[in-house]
Amino acid sequence: MIKTESEALIECPREEVFRFVAEDFVLNYPRWSPEVRALEAVTDGPFQVDWIGRQVRFDHGRWSDSQFCVTVFEPSRQLTLDGITDTYRIDYRFEPVETCTRVFFALELEIAPTLRLFANSVRKAVQNTGNRTMSNLKWLIEEEFAPRARGISDGR
Repeated sequence: MIKTESEALIECPREEVFRFVAEDFVLNYPRWSPEVRALEAVTDGPFQVDWIGRQVRFDHGRWSDSQFCVTVFEPSRQLTLDGITDTYRIDYRFEPVETCTRVFFALELEIAPTLRLFANSVRKAVQNTGNRTMSNLKWLIEEEFAPRARGISDGR
């Protein structure tokens, strides 16, 4: 099992960050995780606990197609996704820091026995992806939120 963690301090209130990450997940996830080439709902209804999605990713020269389930959805606090067809867990936690939000990202990934010999290389690649993902998330949210914070409407 490979475990990685990353975090970002985002200049935006926690409720806005959670909205961007969790409530608008289907719309925004491919934006902050460019490895996601396709994302779709498998179940009908809102993004909440027991919602199932499917993603197609291209990571480090390898295509993957997996389903995942929302297992934790605590507004403004936590979002957890568990892999169904592949063994992984992605956990986002949201903590207020004055007028900002610290987002903690953790990934646990079971790797195939054939890759265990390369576990350190896989761990580094996954950590780099996590760090880049959090950097992308920070940039996107701050770019979207800044005009609204100054009172400029973005059409929402």
